[in-house]
Amino acid sequence: MTSSTPQWRDDRAPFSAGQFSSDGYYEEFAPTELLPGEMKSTFDEVTGTPIVVFNLDGELYALEDQCTHEEFELSSGTFDTEEGSIECVLHSARFDVRDGRALCAPAYTAVPKFPVKREHDAVWTRDDRD
Repeated sequence: MTSSTPQWRDDRAPFSAGQFSSDGYYEEFAPTELLPGEMKSTFDEVTGTPIVVFNLDGELYALEDQCTHEEFELSSGTFDTEEGSIECVLHSARFDVRDGRALCAPAYTAVPKFPVKREHDAVWTRDDRD
């Protein structure tokens, strides 16, 4: 049996998430794990809320990873970097990744948007709903 070492986009050791900041953010992953045009799913460690983070032209956006039409994970869908949208694979509802608003039927309700930041060589998010 042979083992292989994980391949990373840079020469650093694998990232280890898990810290909370004083303002309630949770350290999710290294910025090198999310290049422009990519999305990455994660979750809020406190609430258990699934979150999908998008890198749109170098800017980070975070939405709840759940379609408001049928409660299906958005991260299974298609991220359109030209439009800045995510399309749910289940029924083709589309949402703007910048603000979560529904762009077409069958979804009419926006997806919750969460704060996301790049700080201390990590990407941080949090579910800021009360």
